[in-house]
Amino acid sequence: MTESLQAPNPHVPEQAALTLGVEEELHVVDLATRELVPRAPEILDRLDGAHFSAELHRSVVETNTPVSATLDDLRDGVAQRRRDAIGVAESLGLGLVAAGTVPLVDLDSLRITPTSRYHRMLHEYQMLVREQLICGAQVHVGVPDRDEAVAVAQRVAPALPVLLALSTSSPYWMGEDSGYASVRSLVWMRWPTAGDSGPLTSAAEHEALVSDLIASGTISDPKMVYFDVRPSAHVPTVELRVTDASPDTETVVLLAGVFRGLVLRALQEHRAGDPLPVARPPLHRAAMWRAARSGLEGDLLDLPRSPVPVPAALAVERLIADVRPQLEELGDWDQVYDLSVRALSRGSSAARQRRALARRGRLSDVVDMLVADTRGGVTGAGPAGTPAPSRIEAYVADGDEAFPSGRVSPAYAGILPVLTSLGATGLRHREDVRDDEQRARGITFSVAGEAATRLFPFDLVPRIVPADDWRTLREGLVQRVRALNEFLNDVYGERQIVADGAVPEWVINGSPELRASGALIHRRAVRTQVAGVDLVRDGDGKWCVLEDNLRVPSGIAYAMQNRRLTWSVLPELPRPGALLSVEETPKLLKQALLEAAGPAAGDDPALVVLSQGPDDSAWFEHKMLAEAMEVPVVRSTELYVDEGRVWRLRDGHRHPVDVIYLRMGEDSLVHSPGADGMPLGPSLVAALHADTIVLANALGNGIGDDKAVYAYVPRMIEYYLGEKPLLSDVRTYLCGIPDQRAEVLSRLDELVCKPVDGYGGDRIVIGPHATAEDLNALRRQIQTAPHRWVAQELVELSTHPVFDGHRLAPRHVDLRAFVFTGAHSSVVAPAALTRVAPAGSMIVNSSRGGGSKDTWLLG
Repeated sequence: MTESLQAPNPHVPEQAALTLGVEEELHVVDLATRELVPRAPEILDRLDGAHFSAELHRSVVETNTPVSATLDDLRDGVAQRRRDAIGVAESLGLGLVAAGTVPLVDLDSLRITPTSRYHRMLHEYQMLVREQLICGAQVHVGVPDRDEAVAVAQRVAPALPVLLALSTSSPYWMGEDSGYASVRSLVWMRWPTAGDSGPLTSAAEHEALVSDLIASGTISDPKMVYFDVRPSAHVPTVELRVTDASPDTETVVLLAGVFRGLVLRALQEHRAGDPLPVARPPLHRAAMWRAARSGLEGDLLDLPRSPVPVPAALAVERLIADVRPQLEELGDWDQVYDLSVRALSRGSSAARQRRALARRGRLSDVVDMLVADTRGGVTGAGPAGTPAPSRIEAYVADGDEAFPSGRVSPAYAGILPVLTSLGATGLRHREDVRDDEQRARGITFSVAGEAATRLFPFDLVPRIVPADDWRTLREGLVQRVRALNEFLNDVYGERQIVADGAVPEWVINGSPELRASGALIHRRAVRTQVAGVDLVRDGDGKWCVLEDNLRVPSGIAYAMQNRRLTWSVLPELPRPGALLSVEETPKLLKQALLEAAGPAAGDDPALVVLSQGPDDSAWFEHKMLAEAMEVPVVRSTELYVDEGRVWRLRDGHRHPVDVIYLRMGEDSLVHSPGADGMPLGPSLVAALHADTIVLANALGNGIGDDKAVYAYVPRMIEYYLGEKPLLSDVRTYLCGIPDQRAEVLSRLDELVCKPVDGYGGDRIVIGPHATAEDLNALRRQIQTAPHRWVAQELVELSTHPVFDGHRLAPRHVDLRAFVFTGAHSSVVAPAALTRVAPAGSMIVNSSRGGGSKDTWLLG
C-alpha cells in the first residue's frame, strides 16, 4: 500500500510534465533472526519526515524520491534514500529489504501503525489488513492534466503484465514457496478496489467513480483506490502500482524508464485522437496472473498481439521495441535497452531467491541475499569498512566447473584476478564495448515471430575444457558420428540393422523424420558432413551426450566470433599455451564439404551456402562462414536445374553447382522458388536422383536426431564399428515400449520428457520443475501417442560463472561440438559453442533466453 501518514512532497510541478518519482516500500528485518519485525518507527524517528513515512504495518518504511528529470537523477535519488534509511537501520541491528515479500514472518508479532485511519481499516477489512505484509514500488510520471492522466491510465494497461514480470520478487509467503514469482500480486488483488479501473474517458468520470466507491462504504477515502494505474490521489502524476518492490535499483530504473516511455506514447496517441485499445478484462486478468506466476522464467501473454503465451524474454523485447521511438525522444533508449538485456540475462529476483534456498535449504540465506541485494547499489551505507558489494569473487556452488566447492579451479586461477581488478563497474563497461562491437559486426540472431533481430547473448567469462577432457571427447565424437553415418546409409538402404534385431522396426517407421527423400541417394556416401553434438557435464564432472543434430546444426560462426569478442573486449585475459585456435575451422569445414562432391563434379567442385537470407535466424552465421570459406551464399531464387544439373544464376551468367551446404530445413527447401519462379523441390529431387548434386547435410537426416533413435546409438556403435562407445548417453526410456512407458508414467515428476521430433528445447517437460497441471497434460499426451515420447533421467548440468551485472553467479551450461566428415576422415572442429541457460532454468537455447560463452579448448 502507498498511502502514508504524511503525504509526500509533490513529485511533479505543473510546468514539468514527464518528470519522474518513485515511492519505495521497504521491509524491516532483524539481522540476527532474519524475521520481519515491527520496528519501522525506530528508523523513521531518525529520518527526515519529508522523505520517509510510515505505512499500514509497522514493519515497513516508505521512501519518496526527489523529482527527477532523467533516469540517472532517479537512480541517484533511489540510492540516496536507501543509503539514508539503511544507514539508520543497520545502526539498530536491522536490515531493509526491497522485495514484494520476505520469507520469515511471525504474524502474531506484527501490528499495524496506530492511527485512527489504520484502525478503522483493520476493523473493516480484517484479514486483508493483518496479512498486508507486502511491499511495492510505485512509479510516478508527471501528467498535470487530470483528463490526460485518465486517458494515459487507460492506454498503458496492456503493458502492465510485462512490467510486473520484470519486477517479480516475492516467491515466498509465510515461510513457504507460493509457486508464484509474485505472490504479492495475489495478496494485493484481494482488495476490492485493486486491479483494472474499467473504461473511463475523463477525470470527471474517474472522480465520480471514486465518489461512488466511497458512498458505497467499500472505501473511506480516495487514497484507497488501488487501481493498477491511476491518476495519483495526492500529486499531479500518473502512478504505476502493479510492480513488486525490487532489491536491485537498476530494475527500478528500468521500470521507471519503460513506464515513462509508455506514458509519452499514450499521450501522443490521445492527443492524435487514436482509438483506445479494445478492453478484454478477462484476458487482461489472465495476463496479470500469468506474469505473477511466471515472472521472467516462464511464458507471458503478449497482449494485445495474441493470447498465445510467448517466452518472457520475447514479450519484454517486444515491449521495449514498441516504445523505442518514445524512449529515443526522451533520451532513454540506450539505457533502457541495456537494462532490459541485463534483466533478461540475470533473471528475476524470485528465481534468484529460489536458487539461494536450493543451495542449503535455509530461508535465512534468502533474507541475507535480499538484504545484500537491496544494499548492493548503495555505497556509503552502514558501518565503515563494509566490503563493497560490487566485488568480483568466487562463490560456492556444487558441481561448478570454475569454483568447485567454493575453491578456484587451477585452470581459472589466472582469469579471476583480471575480473576482480575490473570489478563490477569495469565489467559493465566492457559489456557496453561488447554490445557496440556486436552491433557493428551484425552479430545477431532472430526468433520466429519477431520482427527485430537480437544481439547474440554473450557472457564475458570464458569456459575452459581441459586437454584430457577434450582428447576423450574428440575420440568419442568421431566414433559417434561415424556410426550415425553408417546408420543413415543403412536405414535408407537395406536396413540390415533392423533385420539383425539391433534396432526395432517400429522405432524407424514411427519416426516423424523418416523421409522418402533420404532414399534419393542410391550410393554409399557421407550423409552428415556437419554434425552438431550436444554434450553436458554432470555434477561429478562426467561428460555425456545429450542429443545429436544432423540436419542443420548451427553455432559454428558464433563459437568463432565469441573468441574474437573475448580478445577484443578482455585483451588482458591470460592465454593458455595449449589453447586451440578457432581460425582453422572454416578451412576444415570447406575441406569436408568439397570432399562430398559426387562423381559428376570435376577436379574443382563448386560449393555454395544456401540460406533463406536475412529472415533466417542464423543469417549472420551463413554470411560469416561463406565469407570465411570464400564461397557464395545464395538464396533459392538464384538456383535452377537445367540439363540435369544445378546452376547458380548471377549477373546474367550461370555457374554450375556441385555441393550445396544446406542451411535451411528440408520442408522450406522443397517449397522454395527457384530462379525460374517454379518450386525448386521437384527439379532438385531429379538432380539428386541423377547424382549431379550433393546436399550437405543430406535430406532425411532428421531421423538421426530422433530422440527414440538416440537411445540406440550405443548399439549402432557396436553393430557398425565393432567398438564399445567412448561417450556415455543419458539413460533414455521409450514410451512406445509398454514396460518402459509404465515406469515413465510412474516417475513423471522425476524425469525429463521430450517429443521424439522436438527441436530447440521445444515441448520439453522437466519433471521436478513442472506443475501438477503440466504433468497431467503430459501424461495424457504420452498415453495418447506413446511412440512420440521419450523420457530421460534428469542430469544435473554443471554450472559455470557468468557476470550478472553485479557479481559472478552460476548458470547451467552445455557444449555443442562440431564434427566435419569428408570422404576420407572425420575431424572435430577446434571451435565449440558453450550455451548458457538463463537464471533458474536448465534450457540453454537462445530462443528461450539462453546465452553463450567463449569456449577455450585445450589441446
